Amino acid sequence: MSDKAPKPLDLLSYHRPKRIKLSDARIPPLSAESKRQVCLRRLAAYRPPEQKMPYPRSRSAAVLVALFVGRHGDLYVLLNRRSETLRTYAGDTSLPGGKVDVEDRTIEDTARREAFEEIGLPRDRSKVPLLCILEPYLAANQLIVTPVVVLILDNTLRPILNAAEVASLFSHPLASFLSSSPPFPTESELVEVPYHTARDWKYPGPDGVERTSRAHRFLTGREAGGIKPVFGLTAAILIRAATIAHAREPDFEVAAPGSQTGEARIAWAILSNPVFSAAYNAEAIKVNWDVVRRLAGVKDEDSLPQLEPQRDNPPTTGRRRRVKAQL
Repeated sequence: MSDKAPKPLDLLSYHRPKRIKLSDARIPPLSAESKRQVCLRRLAAYRPPEQKMPYPRSRSAAVLVALFVGRHGDLYVLLNRRSETLRTYAGDTSLPGGKVDVEDRTIEDTARREAFEEIGLPRDRSKVPLLCILEPYLAANQLIVTPVVVLILDNTLRPILNAAEVASLFSHPLASFLSSSPPFPTESELVEVPYHTARDWKYPGPDGVERTSRAHRFLTGREAGGIKPVFGLTAAILIRAATIAHAREPDFEVAAPGSQTGEARIAWAILSNPVFSAAYNAEAIKVNWDVVRRLAGVKDEDSLPQLEPQRDNPPTTGRRRRVKAQL
């Protein structure tokens, strides 16, 4: 048992080689589009914005965006179908991932560990080097989820699925998350179903102003076999990764009118949801609430809910039981 409270997670502290030498890596030939867009180099050069507020470890999670080069030279991303025996989100299409564990030093450690446990992807950074880390997202279960983008160099790797969590593994073209047209022949029973759709939903925002968020959905072309579409958080992450890689915007509107930025949504959740104040207290993390209010766009402090005040001497925390995230 440790007598020290866990430190807040620094999402920008992670292992990165000085420069990924793509010319020396064992990468299959890329397609003309991939060469022209310099997809991998754009991802390797990407740096997320500076983290302006600490995130409690108990509310932090990571997903692994594992890319590889397909037979025709295009970039693909690995996706999995969650086990039907899981209590939540059973059968959904998702990225490998889960909550930060006590032994994880960085958010990259979390993503790699979860991918190893779920699909058997090696943690060897020489075979699966880091490309970049994207900005965090707020999940529906109030976890702050950070995507970690890697490149699988060894295409001879074979997955080892954890049947308790993953039912199957498949891939999808990364560029297809920028298009409203399907990258596959449309099956006869899906002719009337668009490849890409979006749904807007509203939630109470700062100062009593109602805000709108948009969830995207993409068909996988495998629906006849029971594979669900890519939806919500997973879709948002892959839209962002594809936008960076191909240096162009999608042919559809990503954000709803009047929506908050991802950073503002996280800040507002931290201010308005008591699970975050409880986590900060439990982990003895001091927060500059003026910064959080500014990031959330709060102008009327009287509109904020009354949350548990931070204690000066919070109790110490020991090793917590590991809980899987539902992403």
